[in-house]
Amino acid sequence: MKRRGRRAVETFSLSFLDCICCGFGAIILLLVLTDIGEPIVLERQREDMNFQIVRLEEEIFEIRGETDVLNRQLKGRIEQLSVDQSKLARLRGDLSTVKGEYVASRDQAEFQNEMEEELVVAQQRLTEEMQRLLAQGRQRTPDEAIGGIPVDSEYVIFVIDTSGSMQQNHWRAARTIMNEILNIYPTVKGIQVMDDEGAYMFESYRSQWIPDTPARRKAILDTMKNWQPFSNSSPVEGIVAAIRTFWSPDKKISIYVFGDDFTGQSIQAVLDSVARVNREGRKGERRVRIHGVGFPMPDRYPQFGNHRFSALMRALCEENGGTFVGLAG
Repeated sequence: MKRRGRRAVETFSLSFLDCICCGFGAIILLLVLTDIGEPIVLERQREDMNFQIVRLEEEIFEIRGETDVLNRQLKGRIEQLSVDQSKLARLRGDLSTVKGEYVASRDQAEFQNEMEEELVVAQQRLTEEMQRLLAQGRQRTPDEAIGGIPVDSEYVIFVIDTSGSMQQNHWRAARTIMNEILNIYPTVKGIQVMDDEGAYMFESYRSQWIPDTPARRKAILDTMKNWQPFSNSSPVEGIVAAIRTFWSPDKKISIYVFGDDFTGQSIQAVLDSVARVNREGRKGERRVRIHGVGFPMPDRYPQFGNHRFSALMRALCEENGGTFVGLAG
């Protein structure tokens, strides 16, 4: 009985140990398999992620490069558009100017014909008056007036409005009238031509008298054809500059002002400015005579229908011993 009981115990003990060992072995095998497989998977995933990151970074660099190129192209297109718009604006302005010049040149012929007829009539009257005086056998006194203009001066200054309205509508007539005025003075001691801003036609004769010779007179008329300095259509600057520069107690000077418009704010301010430099002498005479020639604007240009120049020059000539001649439109 004792021997049987010992065997049963031993048999049970071996089976139990076998189970325990198998269980531990299985656990160890699972642990080994798990520890070996997981790092491999993680490493592969890490490599895949790194590859994707590198690829995405390359794509980002390519996109940035393309963006820079597109931005430069866009900037260039914008700059070119601005240049094209500026050119277009200039071309539109040129087109407007050409259209205006075309209309002016188309309508100017009739006005110039009328002006020339008036000048011819005035010249004929002047010629008839001179012939009559010569036929009577008497000489003209130094202070006698021809055509209402005293011709007692030995020096003549022209102050001319060179604005666009004068250039487009009256330039040929202005040259003709200048020539007629010079013909009134067969011989003078000096001539000068300035614009209404006080700038000289001939810079080489700045602050000097131009000698009176047939060649100089012709040069003045020829230069006037293309003489186009800036003008503000206000003669006060030119008149004041002429008086301050050329007046002398021993000289008799006449200033002839040509214009068609006055853009200044105050006529009285101009009269006061001229009076300060062209003061009266003991006998009540001004230092220089100031004459004016007013050119009309055609009715087709109502925007230039400004009569302030005529009002200004009438008062200015009256105060300064001169004559104002307003040409009819």
